[in-house]
Amino acid sequence: MATTDATQVPTQPVHTEREARKVIEANRESEWRKPSFGKELFLGRFRLDLIDPLPELDATRLARGAEFRDKLATYLSAEVDGQQIERDARIPDEVLRSLGELGALGMKIDEKYGGLGLTNLDYCRALALAGSVSPAIGALLSAHQSIGVPQPLKLVGTDEQKQRFLPRLAGGEVSAFLLTEPEVGSYPANLRTSAVPTPEGDYLLNGVKLWATNGTLATLFVVMALVPKSEGHRGGITAFVVEGDAPGVTIERRNAFMGLRGLENSVTRFHDVRVPAGNVIGGEGQGLRIALSTLNTGRLSLPAMCVGAGKWCLNVAREWAAERVQMGRPIGTYEAIAKKIAFIAGSTYGMEAMLDVSCRLADDDRNDIRIEAALVKLYASELAWKIADELVQIRGGRGYETADSLAARGERPIPAEQILRDLRINRIFEGSTEIMHLAIAREAVDAHLSVAGDIIDPEARLGAKARAAGKAGGFYARWLPTLVAGRGQLPGGYGEFGPLASHLRFVERAARRLARETFYGMARWQGKLEHKQGFLGRIVDIGAELFAMSAACVKARAERAERPEGVELADLFCRQATLRVEALFHDLWHNVDAIEASAAKRVLEGRYRSLEDGVIPPPPAGAWTSEWQPGASTADDVRRRV
Repeated sequence: MATTDATQVPTQPVHTEREARKVIEANRESEWRKPSFGKELFLGRFRLDLIDPLPELDATRLARGAEFRDKLATYLSAEVDGQQIERDARIPDEVLRSLGELGALGMKIDEKYGGLGLTNLDYCRALALAGSVSPAIGALLSAHQSIGVPQPLKLVGTDEQKQRFLPRLAGGEVSAFLLTEPEVGSYPANLRTSAVPTPEGDYLLNGVKLWATNGTLATLFVVMALVPKSEGHRGGITAFVVEGDAPGVTIERRNAFMGLRGLENSVTRFHDVRVPAGNVIGGEGQGLRIALSTLNTGRLSLPAMCVGAGKWCLNVAREWAAERVQMGRPIGTYEAIAKKIAFIAGSTYGMEAMLDVSCRLADDDRNDIRIEAALVKLYASELAWKIADELVQIRGGRGYETADSLAARGERPIPAEQILRDLRINRIFEGSTEIMHLAIAREAVDAHLSVAGDIIDPEARLGAKARAAGKAGGFYARWLPTLVAGRGQLPGGYGEFGPLASHLRFVERAARRLARETFYGMARWQGKLEHKQGFLGRIVDIGAELFAMSAACVKARAERAERPEGVELADLFCRQATLRVEALFHDLWHNVDAIEASAAKRVLEGRYRSLEDGVIPPPPAGAWTSEWQPGASTADDVRRRV
C-alpha cells in the first residue's frame, strides 16, 4: 500500500502576479459558442433581441416549481423559527430532515436521480423564500446545490458518478465545495492540497481547506487538489468527489462569522485520504475550469437571496414608515425617508428583473450567461447591502437593536441589524466585489485583447507586434464606425415599450459610449490597463447598470397585463440608475485614483504612522494568516451528523 509524507505535499510555490494570472487565464473559458447579451453590451452593441421577448419556459416544469414553492412556504412559515436559528447558531436537526423530505436538497437535481428538476428561475425563487425566513438556510441550500457536488456532476460528471452520488444528495445528504486554503483565496496558483497517484490506481489526498460552507454537515465534498505531473498523469488542479466519512478526513473546527450565525462552515483536514480514480470529475487538470464553469449559473443563487432580502426590507420599511408618526405625520411622508423607501423599492425591482432575465437565459440554454451571471452577483450583492443599511436608518434606534431585545419589551421583533450582518458576506462570497470587477472586465475587453495581444505584451518580439498591429487595424476599422450612431438616437426608438422607451434609448446610447471609453482606455494604457482597477471597475459598474435597466424594461413589458405597476417600478429604477451611470461616466476620467494609490503606498511604507497615535492597537499576537503542516490531525473532529 502506498503511503505519503510531507515531501509529497507541495510546499507553497512562489508565483509572480503574472504567473498567477496565467493560471487563471489558462483555465478561463475563452470561446464564445453562444450569443451573449452582456458581451455585446460591452462592445457597444445593444442586442435587446437576445432578452426580449423573454424566453418561454416549459409550463409543466413551472407548474411543478410553483407547487413546490407553495409547500416550502407553508413549511417555513409554520415550522421554522429564524430567530431561534440566530440564537442557537444552528439549524435544528428536524429542520434539516424536513427540508430533505420536502425535496429542497434536490431542487437542481434531475428527476431521474430523485431530484425535483426545477428550472433555475424556480430554484432561485425558492432560495429567496427560504432566505427570507433564515438566511442560513438559504446559504446551506445554495452552497449544497449551486457549487457543491450536484452542479459539477450535472455539467461534466459521468453517468456512473451521477447514478452513484446524486440520489443520495437528492434524498437529503448535504454536499460542500472545498477550494480555499489558509494561504489561497481568489487566485489558486499556490494551491497546496495534493492528490498523489498511487500504484494501486487511486489517489492519496493531503491538505487543509478553509471556509467550507456546509463542511461540518456534508457527507460528500468537491475537493480541488493538485495532482503532480508524472508518467501517465497530466497533473494539475483536479476536482474530486470525496466521501466525508472517509478515513483521514477530520473536521477540525467550525468557523463563526459576524452574520449567518447558523452557517455550518468548517476547517477540514485530509491526511492520506484514499480517493478512487472513479471520483475524479472531468479528468486531471480540469479542476479550475470546472469550478469557473460551475459558477456561471451557480452565482445566480446569491442574488436570489439578495432579492429576497430586498423584498423583506421593503415590507418592513413600508409598514414601519406608515405606522411610525413623528411631529404629527407618518415618517414615510417626509422626503428624507421617502427617498430611502423609493430607493429600496426601485432597487429591489431592478435586482429581481436582472435575476429573472438571467435565470430565463440559463434555462433557455441558447445564450452564454457567464457575464450576465457575474454582473447580477456583483450588482445585487452591493445593492442589497445598501438596501439593508437604509432600512436600519429608517428604523432608527430600533434598526440597531436586536430582535430579542425588541421582543423583550413587547415590540415587534424585526431583525434589521441581523439582515445587515447576514448580507455583508455576499460582497465576498464566490468572488469578492474587487475580484468580480477584474473578472468581468477581463471578459469585457476580451475582443480588444484578442486583436491587440502581442501589441501590449511586453515580452512579444517586434515582428509579432507588427503582425498584431495589422490585425488590430482591420478590427478597429470595422468596429469603431458602428459606435457612432444607433437606434437610441431616433426619437421614436423602442416605441413599443411606451413610457419606458426613453430609458432604452439611453441604454443604447450609453452602451456605445461605454465601448468608446473602453477603447480610449486601451489606447491610453495598453498593457497597463489591467492595473487601472478603478477605471475597469467603473466600466463594469456601468455595464451592470445598463443590463439592469434593460432587464427592468423587458420584465415590466412582459408582465404589464398581470402586473401593471411594474412599469412604474421600472421607470423609478431606471431614473435612479441613469443618475448612477452618468456619475460613473464622469468619474472614468475625473478621479483621484492615482493620488489614492500613491497615498496608499506611503501608508504601507509607514509614512503616516503618526496618524495612528492616540489609540491602543490590537495586540500583535498571532499570525495574520495561519500556516498548516501536513500530517494527521491533532484536533477533535467536530462534524455534525443528522
